[in-house]
Amino acid sequence: MTTGVRRRMGVEERKQQLIGVALELFSHRSPDEVSIDEIAAAAGISRPLVYHYFPGKQSLYEAALRRAADELAARFVEPPHGPLGARLLRVMGRFFDFVDDHGPGFAALMRGGPAVGSSTTNAMIDEVRLAAYVQILAHLGVDKPSARLELVVRSWVSLAESTALIWLDGRRVPRAELELQLVHDFAALAAVSAAYDPDMAEILVGILADEPADGPFGELVARLVALVPAVSPEAPSVPDQRLR
Repeated sequence: MTTGVRRRMGVEERKQQLIGVALELFSHRSPDEVSIDEIAAAAGISRPLVYHYFPGKQSLYEAALRRAADELAARFVEPPHGPLGARLLRVMGRFFDFVDDHGPGFAALMRGGPAVGSSTTNAMIDEVRLAAYVQILAHLGVDKPSARLELVVRSWVSLAESTALIWLDGRRVPRAELELQLVHDFAALAAVSAAYDPDMAEILVGILADEPADGPFGELVARLVALVPAVSPEAPSVPDQRLR
């Protein structure tokens, strides 16, 4: 039989509880719409006690964003085994799991929310982007990327971020389609860059060499081929118009 006596939490344990409560509330509403009173009530403590652990809403907000940023960055970690297309698809699945579960909080993290302009918040956002960038380079097995490869990877990370933010506004495109499309977008960005740069071409050839026909990249090739009209044997050859 329980006595009904509530166990007293230590300082760090209480802080972590408040961060978790704040994150849960931020998952359903924008942080600037959530009050300290609501956070206190959800945690089962008084408003003054919240301020005992955090000087103000801003500090609690930043602590919650810190946890969210760490969790989001971890979604890009993937064992470097198997075809790249399948790995990126799993990464996008975990990324959109986070976006789906923490919609308003994700938007606040990426857009700055009530901490817009805060150097702390901006640094956290940059950390998430850098973590994603580093992980993608690790998937490619590249330590020192060329300028074009850096452009491809950073552009793709930004595209994934902006796509998720747009998707949250109504979820008008099926999530699974967007996840696959973003994997295809990576291949498309790499292919365009490869057309201009032999080093990128070498990387792309290496990627495609390990891709099965029924994988994400193979599916993209099949979709693109289906869009190209068949060329009859009598059709004149296309002159070489490559850039000089």
